Amino acid sequence: MPLRKIWGQAAAILTLLILFSGCVGTGQGGVSPGSGAYASDHRTVIDSRGVAVRVPAEINRVVTLSAGFIEGTMSVFGEEEKIIGVGSVCVQKIFNYTIPTANGEILEYQGGMEPVTYLSPRIRDLPRIGEDTVVSYETLAGLDPDLVIFRVTTSMEDEGVQMMIRTIESLGIPLVVLKSPRCYDEPDLSTISEEIRILGAVFGKEQKASELAEYLESQTQIVFERTKDIPDSEQPTVIVFGASPNSRMAGGAGMIRGTDMIESYFIEEIVHAKNAFRNTGRPTISAEQLLALDPDAVVLDTANGYHPPEELYSAPYYQNVGELSAVKNRRVYALPWTCRSTKRLEYPIHVMVIAKAAYPELFADINLGEWLLDFYKNVYGVDYETAKALRSVQWMDWCVETCPHCG
Repeated sequence: MPLRKIWGQAAAILTLLILFSGCVGTGQGGVSPGSGAYASDHRTVIDSRGVAVRVPAEINRVVTLSAGFIEGTMSVFGEEEKIIGVGSVCVQKIFNYTIPTANGEILEYQGGMEPVTYLSPRIRDLPRIGEDTVVSYETLAGLDPDLVIFRVTTSMEDEGVQMMIRTIESLGIPLVVLKSPRCYDEPDLSTISEEIRILGAVFGKEQKASELAEYLESQTQIVFERTKDIPDSEQPTVIVFGASPNSRMAGGAGMIRGTDMIESYFIEEIVHAKNAFRNTGRPTISAEQLLALDPDAVVLDTANGYHPPEELYSAPYYQNVGELSAVKNRRVYALPWTCRSTKRLEYPIHVMVIAKAAYPELFADINLGEWLLDFYKNVYGVDYETAKALRSVQWMDWCVETCPHCG
Protein backbone atom coordinates (compact mmCIF):
# COMPACT_ATOMS: atom_id res chain seq x y z
CA MET A 1 0.00 0.00 0.00
CA PRO A 2 1.47 3.43 -0.88
CA LEU A 3 2.80 5.30 2.14
CA ARG A 4 0.68 8.36 1.30
CA LYS A 5 -2.49 6.26 1.44
CA ILE A 6 -1.52 4.74 4.80
CA TRP A 7 -0.92 8.21 6.26
CA GLY A 8 -4.23 9.39 4.83
CA GLN A 9 -6.15 6.58 6.55
CA ALA A 10 -4.33 7.24 9.81
CA ALA A 11 -5.20 10.93 9.63
CA ALA A 12 -8.85 10.09 9.01
CA ILE A 13 -8.93 7.74 12.01
CA LEU A 14 -7.23 10.35 14.19
CA THR A 15 -9.79 12.96 13.12
CA LEU A 16 -12.67 10.65 14.05
CA LEU A 17 -11.11 9.95 17.44
CA ILE A 18 -10.76 13.68 18.14
CA LEU A 19 -14.36 14.35 17.08
CA PHE A 20 -15.66 11.46 19.19
CA SER A 21 -13.69 12.57 22.24
CA GLY A 22 -15.36 15.98 21.88
CA CYS A 23 -18.79 14.32 22.06
CA VAL A 24 -18.13 12.66 25.40
CA GLY A 25 -16.35 15.50 27.17
CA THR A 26 -17.06 16.42 30.76
CA GLY A 27 -20.35 18.21 31.48
CA GLN A 28 -20.42 21.60 33.21
CA GLY A 29 -22.45 23.18 35.99
CA GLY A 30 -23.40 19.92 37.70
CA VAL A 31 -24.79 18.41 34.50
CA SER A 32 -23.15 15.30 33.09
CA PRO A 33 -23.50 14.39 29.41
CA GLY A 34 -25.67 11.60 28.15
CA SER A 35 -24.19 8.35 26.95
CA GLY A 36 -24.12 6.82 23.50
CA ALA A 37 -22.78 7.76 20.11
CA TYR A 38 -24.58 11.11 20.17
CA ALA A 39 -23.93 12.00 23.79
CA SER A 40 -23.82 15.71 23.01
CA ASP A 41 -27.54 15.51 22.15
CA HIS A 42 -28.41 14.77 25.79
CA ARG A 43 -27.45 15.70 29.31
CA THR A 44 -28.08 13.96 32.60
CA VAL A 45 -29.78 15.90 35.38
CA ILE A 46 -30.14 14.72 38.97
CA ASP A 47 -33.66 15.57 40.13
CA SER A 48 -35.06 15.99 43.65
CA ARG A 49 -35.44 12.23 44.03
CA GLY A 50 -31.74 11.74 43.37
CA VAL A 51 -32.68 10.07 40.08
CA ALA A 52 -30.42 10.66 37.06
CA VAL A 53 -32.72 11.78 34.24
CA ARG A 54 -31.44 11.84 30.65
CA VAL A 55 -32.93 14.90 28.96
CA PRO A 56 -32.40 16.30 25.45
CA ALA A 57 -29.70 18.95 25.19
CA GLU A 58 -32.12 20.92 23.03
CA ILE A 59 -35.52 21.10 24.70
CA ASN A 60 -38.40 22.64 22.75
CA ARG A 61 -41.59 21.03 24.10
CA VAL A 62 -42.23 20.92 27.86
CA VAL A 63 -45.27 19.90 29.86
CA THR A 64 -45.30 21.33 33.38
CA LEU A 65 -47.18 19.77 36.28
CA SER A 66 -47.07 22.62 38.75
CA ALA A 67 -49.18 25.41 40.23
CA GLY A 68 -46.83 28.19 39.12
CA PHE A 69 -43.34 27.51 40.45
CA ILE A 70 -41.93 25.72 37.39
CA GLU A 71 -43.65 28.06 34.98
CA GLY A 72 -42.45 31.15 36.86
CA THR A 73 -38.88 29.90 36.99
CA MET A 74 -38.95 29.09 33.28
CA SER A 75 -40.17 32.64 32.67
CA VAL A 76 -37.16 34.02 34.56
CA PHE A 77 -34.91 31.80 32.42
CA GLY A 78 -36.58 33.02 29.21
CA GLU A 79 -37.82 29.48 28.51
CA GLU A 80 -41.58 29.93 29.03
CA GLU A 81 -42.34 29.75 25.30
CA LYS A 82 -41.35 26.08 25.41
CA ILE A 83 -44.32 25.17 27.62
CA ILE A 84 -46.88 23.30 25.51
CA GLY A 85 -49.15 21.93 28.24
CA VAL A 86 -49.86 22.50 31.93
CA GLY A 87 -51.20 20.46 34.80
CA SER A 88 -53.01 23.02 36.94
CA VAL A 89 -55.74 25.61 36.57
CA CYS A 90 -53.66 27.91 38.78
CA VAL A 91 -51.59 29.26 35.89
CA GLN A 92 -54.56 29.69 33.57
CA LYS A 93 -57.50 31.06 35.51
CA ILE A 94 -58.22 34.73 36.22
CA PHE A 95 -59.81 35.10 39.65
CA ASN A 96 -62.37 37.60 40.98
CA TYR A 97 -63.67 38.04 44.53
CA THR A 98 -66.18 40.31 46.27
CA ILE A 99 -66.18 41.01 49.98
CA PRO A 100 -69.00 42.80 51.85
CA THR A 101 -68.28 45.35 54.56
CA ALA A 102 -70.29 46.22 57.66
CA ASN A 103 -71.48 49.53 56.17
CA GLY A 104 -72.98 47.77 53.17
CA GLU A 105 -70.20 48.51 50.69
CA ILE A 106 -68.72 45.80 48.49
CA LEU A 107 -64.99 45.39 48.05
CA GLU A 108 -64.28 44.08 44.56
CA TYR A 109 -61.08 42.29 43.62
CA GLN A 110 -60.76 41.48 39.94
CA GLY A 111 -58.10 40.08 37.65
CA GLY A 112 -56.08 38.16 40.21
CA MET A 113 -53.48 35.84 38.72
CA GLU A 114 -50.05 34.34 39.12
CA PRO A 115 -47.16 36.54 37.93
CA VAL A 116 -46.30 34.14 35.11
CA THR A 117 -49.89 34.28 33.86
CA TYR A 118 -49.63 38.04 33.50
CA LEU A 119 -46.17 37.92 31.95
CA SER A 120 -46.96 35.09 29.54
CA PRO A 121 -50.67 35.31 28.56
CA ARG A 122 -50.32 32.44 26.06
CA ILE A 123 -50.21 30.05 29.02
CA ARG A 124 -53.97 30.56 29.50
CA ASP A 125 -54.73 28.88 26.17
CA LEU A 126 -52.44 25.86 26.47
CA PRO A 127 -53.89 22.36 26.85
CA ARG A 128 -54.40 21.39 30.49
CA ILE A 129 -53.77 17.70 30.94
CA GLY A 130 -55.28 17.41 34.40
CA GLU A 131 -55.15 18.65 37.97
CA ASP A 132 -52.94 17.53 40.85
CA THR A 133 -52.29 13.80 40.35
CA VAL A 134 -55.32 13.25 38.07
CA VAL A 135 -53.81 13.32 34.59
CA SER A 136 -55.01 12.42 31.09
CA TYR A 137 -52.06 10.35 29.92
CA GLU A 138 -53.55 10.09 26.45
CA THR A 139 -53.55 13.90 26.18
CA LEU A 140 -50.05 14.04 27.59
CA ALA A 141 -48.70 11.52 25.09
CA GLY A 142 -50.51 13.29 22.25
CA LEU A 143 -48.60 16.50 23.01
CA ASP A 144 -45.35 14.64 22.25
CA PRO A 145 -43.26 16.54 24.81
CA ASP A 146 -39.48 16.42 24.97
CA LEU A 147 -39.77 16.56 28.74
CA VAL A 148 -42.26 16.55 31.63
CA ILE A 149 -41.43 18.42 34.84
CA PHE A 150 -43.53 17.48 37.87
CA ARG A 151 -43.46 19.39 41.18
CA VAL A 152 -44.74 17.22 44.03
CA THR A 153 -46.72 19.19 46.60
CA THR A 154 -47.77 16.43 48.97
CA SER A 155 -45.75 13.41 50.07
CA MET A 156 -43.47 11.44 47.78
CA GLU A 157 -44.98 8.31 49.33
CA ASP A 158 -48.48 9.27 48.20
CA GLU A 159 -49.79 6.46 46.00
CA GLY A 160 -51.26 8.88 43.48
CA VAL A 161 -47.88 10.59 43.13
CA GLN A 162 -46.04 7.30 42.70
CA MET A 163 -48.55 6.00 40.14
CA MET A 164 -48.24 9.22 38.16
CA ILE A 165 -44.45 8.98 38.12
CA ARG A 166 -44.53 5.33 37.03
CA THR A 167 -47.09 5.97 34.30
CA ILE A 168 -45.28 8.95 32.76
CA GLU A 169 -41.97 7.10 32.80
CA SER A 170 -43.64 4.07 31.16
CA LEU A 171 -44.60 6.34 28.24
CA GLY A 172 -40.91 6.82 27.54
CA ILE A 173 -41.04 10.56 28.26
CA PRO A 174 -38.14 11.99 30.30
CA LEU A 175 -39.51 13.04 33.70
CA VAL A 176 -37.82 15.46 36.10
CA VAL A 177 -39.39 15.48 39.58
CA LEU A 178 -39.10 18.42 41.99
CA LYS A 179 -39.95 18.18 45.68
CA SER A 180 -41.66 21.27 47.11
CA PRO A 181 -41.17 22.22 50.79
CA ARG A 182 -44.32 20.28 51.69
CA CYS A 183 -42.51 17.03 50.83
CA TYR A 184 -40.17 17.42 53.80
CA ASP A 185 -40.79 16.79 57.49
CA GLU A 186 -38.76 19.88 58.39
CA PRO A 187 -39.38 22.99 56.25
CA ASP A 188 -36.22 24.50 54.81
CA LEU A 189 -35.96 27.25 52.21
CA SER A 190 -32.79 25.72 50.80
CA THR A 191 -34.97 23.10 49.13
CA ILE A 192 -36.56 25.81 46.97
CA SER A 193 -33.11 26.97 45.91
CA GLU A 194 -32.28 23.38 45.03
CA GLU A 195 -35.39 23.15 42.86
CA ILE A 196 -34.34 26.31 41.03
CA ARG A 197 -30.86 24.91 40.43
CA ILE A 198 -32.27 21.65 39.08
CA LEU A 199 -34.33 23.63 36.58
CA GLY A 200 -31.21 25.60 35.71
CA ALA A 201 -29.45 22.33 34.93
CA VAL A 202 -32.38 21.15 32.80
CA PHE A 203 -32.29 24.23 30.56
CA GLY A 204 -28.57 24.93 30.66
CA LYS A 205 -29.15 28.09 32.71
CA GLU A 206 -27.03 27.20 35.72
CA GLN A 207 -25.63 30.69 36.26
CA LYS A 208 -29.05 32.33 36.01
CA ALA A 209 -30.44 29.75 38.43
CA SER A 210 -27.73 30.45 40.98
CA GLU A 211 -28.27 34.20 40.68
CA LEU A 212 -32.01 33.79 41.18
CA ALA A 213 -31.66 31.44 44.17
CA GLU A 214 -29.07 33.71 45.79
CA TYR A 215 -31.22 36.81 45.33
CA LEU A 216 -34.27 35.15 46.91
CA GLU A 217 -32.15 33.93 49.81
CA SER A 218 -30.64 37.40 50.27
CA GLN A 219 -34.07 38.94 50.76
CA THR A 220 -34.95 36.54 53.57
CA GLN A 221 -31.47 37.01 55.03
CA ILE A 222 -32.23 40.73 55.47
CA VAL A 223 -35.09 39.78 57.78
CA PHE A 224 -33.09 37.08 59.59
CA GLU A 225 -30.17 39.38 60.37
CA ARG A 226 -32.38 42.15 61.76
CA THR A 227 -34.30 39.89 64.12
CA LYS A 228 -31.93 37.08 65.10
CA ASP A 229 -30.85 38.66 68.41
CA ILE A 230 -34.33 39.55 69.70
CA PRO A 231 -34.83 37.76 73.05
CA ASP A 232 -37.69 35.29 73.33
CA SER A 233 -39.37 37.49 75.92
CA GLU A 234 -39.61 40.35 73.40
CA GLN A 235 -40.86 38.37 70.43
CA PRO A 236 -44.45 39.19 69.39
CA THR A 237 -47.05 36.57 68.59
CA VAL A 238 -48.25 36.16 65.01
CA ILE A 239 -50.69 33.87 63.23
CA VAL A 240 -51.20 33.11 59.56
CA PHE A 241 -54.97 32.92 59.21
CA GLY A 242 -57.16 31.95 56.28
CA ALA A 243 -60.54 33.71 56.34
CA SER A 244 -62.11 30.81 54.48
CA PRO A 245 -65.82 31.02 53.60
CA ASN A 246 -65.92 27.22 53.77
CA SER A 247 -64.76 27.38 57.38
CA ARG A 248 -67.44 29.93 58.19
CA MET A 249 -70.13 27.77 56.58
CA ALA A 250 -68.92 24.94 58.83
CA GLY A 251 -69.40 27.14 61.90
CA GLY A 252 -65.81 28.29 62.37
CA ALA A 253 -64.01 31.59 61.86
CA GLY A 254 -61.30 30.42 59.50
CA MET A 255 -58.23 28.23 59.06
CA ILE A 256 -54.94 28.61 60.88
CA ARG A 257 -51.39 27.47 60.12
CA GLY A 258 -49.82 25.15 62.68
CA THR A 259 -46.25 24.70 63.85
CA ASP A 260 -45.44 22.07 61.22
CA MET A 261 -46.28 24.37 58.28
CA ILE A 262 -43.71 26.39 56.38
CA GLU A 263 -45.47 29.61 57.39
CA SER A 264 -44.60 28.79 61.00
CA TYR A 265 -41.00 28.27 59.88
CA PHE A 266 -41.11 31.76 58.37
CA ILE A 267 -42.51 33.21 61.62
CA GLU A 268 -40.20 31.50 64.07
CA GLU A 269 -36.96 30.65 62.26
CA ILE A 270 -36.57 33.67 59.97
CA VAL A 271 -38.67 36.49 61.44
CA HIS A 272 -37.93 35.36 65.03
CA ALA A 273 -41.45 35.91 66.30
CA LYS A 274 -43.78 33.32 67.84
CA ASN A 275 -46.57 31.40 66.19
CA ALA A 276 -49.45 31.96 68.60
CA PHE A 277 -51.06 28.69 67.48
CA ARG A 278 -49.10 25.79 68.97
CA ASN A 279 -50.82 22.82 67.34
CA THR A 280 -50.02 21.23 63.98
CA GLY A 281 -51.83 21.13 60.66
CA ARG A 282 -54.22 23.64 59.19
CA PRO A 283 -57.41 23.23 61.23
CA THR A 284 -60.52 25.37 61.33
CA ILE A 285 -60.81 27.38 64.52
CA SER A 286 -63.76 29.20 66.08
CA ALA A 287 -64.08 32.91 66.79
CA GLU A 288 -63.69 32.08 70.49
CA GLN A 289 -60.42 30.26 69.84
CA LEU A 290 -59.17 33.13 67.72
CA LEU A 291 -59.98 35.63 70.47
CA ALA A 292 -58.27 33.40 73.04
CA LEU A 293 -55.07 33.36 70.95
CA ASP A 294 -55.23 37.17 70.58
CA PRO A 295 -52.01 37.47 68.56
CA ASP A 296 -50.14 40.75 68.25
CA ALA A 297 -50.39 40.50 64.46
CA VAL A 298 -52.52 38.58 61.97
CA VAL A 299 -51.34 37.72 58.46
CA LEU A 300 -54.07 36.63 56.07
CA ASP A 301 -53.33 34.05 53.39
CA THR A 302 -55.35 32.77 50.45
CA ALA A 303 -58.00 30.34 51.71
CA ASN A 304 -60.83 29.53 49.31
CA GLY A 305 -60.48 33.08 48.08
CA TYR A 306 -58.36 36.18 48.53
CA HIS A 307 -58.51 37.98 51.88
CA PRO A 308 -57.29 41.57 52.30
CA PRO A 309 -56.78 43.20 55.73
CA GLU A 310 -60.00 45.15 55.27
CA GLU A 311 -61.99 41.92 55.42
CA LEU A 312 -61.00 41.28 59.03
CA TYR A 313 -61.55 44.94 59.87
CA SER A 314 -64.88 45.51 58.11
CA ALA A 315 -66.71 42.37 56.99
CA PRO A 316 -69.94 41.85 58.95
CA TYR A 317 -69.10 38.23 59.67
CA TYR A 318 -65.90 39.30 61.50
CA GLN A 319 -67.41 41.94 63.74
CA ASN A 320 -67.39 39.32 66.51
CA VAL A 321 -63.58 39.35 66.57
CA GLY A 322 -63.25 43.13 66.67
CA GLU A 323 -61.62 42.94 70.12
CA LEU A 324 -58.53 41.24 68.73
CA SER A 325 -55.43 43.28 69.54
CA ALA A 326 -54.29 42.98 65.92
CA VAL A 327 -57.58 44.43 64.71
CA LYS A 328 -57.67 47.29 67.21
CA ASN A 329 -54.02 48.15 66.48
CA ARG A 330 -54.42 47.83 62.70
CA ARG A 331 -51.82 45.08 62.48
CA VAL A 332 -53.61 42.82 60.02
CA TYR A 333 -51.59 42.18 56.88
CA ALA A 334 -52.21 40.07 53.78
CA LEU A 335 -50.01 37.81 51.69
CA PRO A 336 -50.13 37.95 47.89
CA TRP A 337 -52.99 36.15 46.23
CA THR A 338 -51.95 32.67 45.25
CA CYS A 339 -53.58 29.52 43.93
CA ARG A 340 -52.72 26.65 46.24
CA SER A 341 -50.36 27.12 49.14
CA THR A 342 -47.18 25.65 47.68
CA LYS A 343 -44.36 28.17 47.83
CA ARG A 344 -43.19 29.83 44.63
CA LEU A 345 -40.53 32.36 43.70
CA GLU A 346 -42.48 34.94 45.70
CA TYR A 347 -41.75 33.31 49.07
CA PRO A 348 -39.55 36.26 50.20
CA ILE A 349 -42.67 38.44 49.95
CA HIS A 350 -44.33 36.18 52.52
CA VAL A 351 -41.34 36.54 54.81
CA MET A 352 -41.22 40.33 54.46
CA VAL A 353 -44.96 40.73 55.05
CA ILE A 354 -44.73 38.64 58.22
CA ALA A 355 -41.70 40.65 59.35
CA LYS A 356 -43.51 43.97 58.78
CA ALA A 357 -46.53 42.65 60.69
CA ALA A 358 -44.44 41.38 63.60
CA TYR A 359 -42.01 44.28 63.87
CA PRO A 360 -43.47 47.41 62.22
CA GLU A 361 -40.98 49.72 63.95
CA LEU A 362 -37.94 47.56 63.21
CA PHE A 363 -38.82 47.45 59.50
CA ALA A 364 -40.19 51.00 59.26
CA ASP A 365 -37.44 51.95 56.81
CA ILE A 366 -38.69 49.38 54.29
CA ASN A 367 -41.63 50.70 52.32
CA LEU A 368 -43.45 47.49 51.46
CA GLY A 369 -45.09 48.88 48.33
CA GLU A 370 -41.76 50.05 46.87
CA TRP A 371 -39.93 46.94 48.07
CA LEU A 372 -42.44 44.83 46.14
CA LEU A 373 -41.71 46.75 42.94
CA ASP A 374 -37.98 46.20 43.37
CA PHE A 375 -38.60 42.52 44.03
CA TYR A 376 -40.62 42.01 40.85
CA LYS A 377 -38.09 43.97 38.80
CA ASN A 378 -35.15 41.98 40.16
CA VAL A 379 -36.79 38.54 39.88
CA TYR A 380 -38.57 38.86 36.54
CA GLY A 381 -36.40 41.51 34.88
CA VAL A 382 -39.38 43.77 34.19
CA ASP A 383 -39.70 47.55 34.07
CA TYR A 384 -41.36 49.77 36.68
CA GLU A 385 -44.80 49.81 35.08
CA THR A 386 -44.87 46.03 34.68
CA ALA A 387 -43.77 45.64 38.29
CA LYS A 388 -46.71 47.83 39.36
CA ALA A 389 -49.03 45.66 37.29
CA LEU A 390 -47.67 42.53 38.97
CA ARG A 391 -48.24 44.07 42.39
CA SER A 392 -51.83 44.80 41.37
CA VAL A 393 -52.66 41.35 39.93
CA GLN A 394 -51.27 39.84 43.12
CA TRP A 395 -53.64 42.18 45.00
CA MET A 396 -50.90 43.75 47.09
CA ASP A 397 -51.93 47.35 46.46
CA TRP A 398 -53.52 47.32 49.93
CA CYS A 399 -50.06 48.06 51.33
CA VAL A 400 -49.99 51.31 49.37
CA GLU A 401 -53.58 52.34 50.01
CA THR A 402 -54.55 51.38 53.55
CA CYS A 403 -51.59 50.19 55.61
CA PRO A 404 -50.35 52.65 58.27
CA HIS A 405 -47.24 50.56 59.02
CA CYS A 406 -46.15 49.76 55.48
CA GLY A 407 -44.30 52.93 54.60
